[in-house]
Amino acid sequence: MGWLWAIIVGFVLGLLAKLILPGRQHSPLWLTTLMGIIGGIIGNAIARSIGIAETRGIDWGRHGLQLAAAVVLVFLGEMAYMSMKGRGRERV
Repeated sequence: MGWLWAIIVGFVLGLLAKLILPGRQHSPLWLTTLMGIIGGIIGNAIARSIGIAETRGIDWGRHGLQLAAAVVLVFLGEMAYMSMKGRGRERV
């Protein structure tokens, strides 16, 4: 069940990150979800390292860090995807 939640949360984080980033992103949904999953893991690690991983109530700090990491990773994933997609067109 843990993997299912990771995929769901990664999907939501990835979509939120795409909404936050300006302009249109061309990366596929699987890449956005993957970057969201990794962003969630990195955000949790940062929150744990600064001592805000477990708080009473809603963990706004942890969720903010997860979203910030997802935004950065979706941006970098988009750049890498467009770079690879552009290279493929040059060869044809």
